[in-house]
Formats: sequence, C-alpha cells, structure tokens
Amino acid sequence: MATYCIGDVQGCFDELRELLAIINFNPYQDTLWFVGDLVNRGPKSLEVLRFIKNLPQKIVVLGNHDLHLLNFYNKIVDFEASHLEAVVNAEDAATLINWLRMQPLMHYDAKLNYILVHAGVYPEWSLSQAATLAREAEQVLCSDNYTDFLEHMYGNAPNKWNENLQGYDRIRFIINSFTRMRLCDANGNLDFTYTGSLDGKPKELMPWFKIPGRKIQNEKIVFGHWAALGGVTNTTNVFALDTGCVYGKVLTAMRLEDQVRFQASAVLSGMAKTAYGSEGRG
Repeated sequence: MATYCIGDVQGCFDELRELLAIINFNPYQDTLWFVGDLVNRGPKSLEVLRFIKNLPQKIVVLGNHDLHLLNFYNKIVDFEASHLEAVVNAEDAATLINWLRMQPLMHYDAKLNYILVHAGVYPEWSLSQAATLAREAEQVLCSDNYTDFLEHMYGNAPNKWNENLQGYDRIRFIINSFTRMRLCDANGNLDFTYTGSLDGKPKELMPWFKIPGRKIQNEKIVFGHWAALGGVTNTTNVFALDTGCVYGKVLTAMRLEDQVRFQASAVLSGMAKTAYGSEGRG
C-alpha cells in the first residue's frame, strides 16, 4: 500500500498508463494524488478524465487548465478548443464536468503531513487559513450558479491578499493563488506574467516557496503547474512534480511515504520536444 502523487497529466493518457505500469500500481491497494491540470494540450483529455474519475482511490485538486475546461464547456470562452472538444462533445460530458468541478483546490493529509495543491500556497497563509479559504472558493465552484463566477474568473487583480476582499475579487484571488501562482515580491504581490525558469526571472521577484517568513514550513507541499522548474525547488518540504510531459519531457510520480520518484518518457503520444511556452492563461 502506497500513495503516489503524479504531476500535470494534461491529456497525456498513454504516458500516465506507462507510469502506472512502472510503479506497479494496484488500484485497490494504492492511492493516487493528482496535482491538477488533468486536461488540455495533450491528445487524450477525455480518456484521462474518465480513467481518473473511475479510480477507486484517488485525490484530485483543480488546476488552471481544469478551470479552462469548465469555462469552455459552459461556452464562456472559446480558446484552446481543439484540445477540449472531445470532452465537451462526449456523451458523458455533463457527468465528467460535474465531477471535475466538485474537486477541491487543496487537500491536506494529517497522517502523511502532505498538502496537495496545483500551483502552491500563498506565503502569508497558515495551513488553517489556506484550508478555510480553499473551502470558501470550493463552495462557489460547487454551487448551482457556479457559472456566474466563471464569467468573472479571469484576471490578475487583485494581486495581494487582503482579508477585506469581497465578492468576485476575493474568490478570484483565492483561486489564482491555488492554481496560477509562481512568483511574488517580498510584500506578497503576485506576478502572473512570468512562466520561465528561475534563472531568467525578474530580480525583484521570488518563487512563492522562497518568500522569507512563509507561514507553512513544517507541512510538506506537493504541487505542479510550473514545468520550467524541472521538478526542482531546492526547498525543504516543497516538491515540484510538473516535469513537462506535455512538452515532450517526462511524467513524474513521487511516492509520498519515502519521496522516491518515478518517470515515464513522453514518447508514446509522439509529442515533439519543445521549449516551455506560455502555459495557458497563467
């Protein structure tokens, strides 16, 4: 019995199946955690969604590309359509979409002492505060009128947390932090424009996990989203698992009990090796 956390799948179903074969995954004994971005860019988003939804033991958190799919399904946006049309046109589309939007933004396992998120945890938030704010945003996404928020979801403002934020601004900041965050300055102002490696980042900005005084230190955090990190943070208790499978690199799983990593090469789908480009809207 083991718990494996898997990086951004983004529709790379063949690589996911190969990775599960490498770890000798037993669906009735082992548990899979997914850092979000199940869909988009890769060729088999529909197959990925169906497979993960039907797993008996799994934990999934939402990523920004999963939220893109919710918007595309509800005809709020029309970008990146070629990667998502198979899902939208599937006979079980409504079932898949309703299952997806019910997934959390953050999961914490007290026994394992791991936090699962897509992009990270805002440096000024404690564990209890982050969990409370995640639930607040999740209630919006799970509500019957969730599309009202989706129509106001996109945007980079506000870029700093304030407890007095209200309405769409408040929920947008919470969701942006959990699903889009990479860099911020020492005062906690988030930057959503830079997506590259740490070597080329603006000097005044730091990755969220390097901010001095970051409140969560003792709990271990696993996240994806930032493929240009190459799976490396050089930070105690912070583990990056997006290793660019959809860019022709590898799909990574980490066994949480001992932090051993396993990888499957992105060759099964015939995806070309490309440089990291824009990773969607942030």
